[in-house]
Amino acid sequence: MKDVTMIAPDHLRDIIRTGLLSFPVTPFDAEERFNPKPFAAHLEWLSSYPVAGLIVAGGTGELFSLTPGEVVEVVRTARQVAGDQPVIAGCGYGTRIACDMAREIEAAGGDGILLLPHYLTEAPADGIANRIRAVCKATNMGVIVYNRGQARVSAEQLAQLADECPNLIGFKDGTGDIDTVRRVTVMLGDRLSYIGGMPTHELFAQAYKGAGMPTYSSAVFNFVPETALKFHAAFTAGDDATCERMLRDFYYPFAKIRDRKAGYAVSAIKAGVRLRGFDAGHVRAPLTDLTEDEMGMMQALIDSAR
Repeated sequence: MKDVTMIAPDHLRDIIRTGLLSFPVTPFDAEERFNPKPFAAHLEWLSSYPVAGLIVAGGTGELFSLTPGEVVEVVRTARQVAGDQPVIAGCGYGTRIACDMAREIEAAGGDGILLLPHYLTEAPADGIANRIRAVCKATNMGVIVYNRGQARVSAEQLAQLADECPNLIGFKDGTGDIDTVRRVTVMLGDRLSYIGGMPTHELFAQAYKGAGMPTYSSAVFNFVPETALKFHAAFTAGDDATCERMLRDFYYPFAKIRDRKAGYAVSAIKAGVRLRGFDAGHVRAPLTDLTEDEMGMMQALIDSAR
């Protein structure tokens, strides 16, 4: 593995402040094991496009189905391919597991983590803050908090955590709670980077921009990177006409396929990657793959975008 110095948290925050981010899928082989060769090939293809970073083993990368050891293997493989590009990894589960994962991701060459929810059990606000604080203290990497599901923080909590944890560099929202998003961006200003993280966030990007979020992560970048970058450029330039045309012609038709079954926000992305010629394998249970008819719909959509 090439010896690459970890990107300092403040520098990582600046890199991801406005550029497009995406979540590469995690390929599995016929035995449902992580398959590093097609993962590296897919990353090499994606890395040829100008993006701020790729967040591996995240939501679209099926973090919820990966073991902590597999996450580290994914990071190690990504580090070999990414060169100087930031490698950010999903990190989650209970506090002790998340802290251990953060340390191991850092040792494997990661530059930062996206801290996903602990899942299932509801938790009080101070407990959620304690988890974030513990993970920040467990690593030197930059930490991005993902506000979603069972793990939501208020603007006041986030401000306190930012004061206590210098390596807390980002806030990503997947709740759709614009009121909280606006409170966070107003209260913390330039202290954090802000990333929109709704499923198929392009559908929400313009509204989030008005709330102070200048960028977002794009799942469709996995299989139509040119389309994703074209939308992001129009979004950044305030070209609403182009954004609305692309929403009508590509993103809403994609959402129609995505909404056919729970979990297709991940499954449809992986299907798109397979249709672009990469051996991404199938999704792991409890997710299910698209049907043959739905694969045909995805192929037609990809053809229309190229």
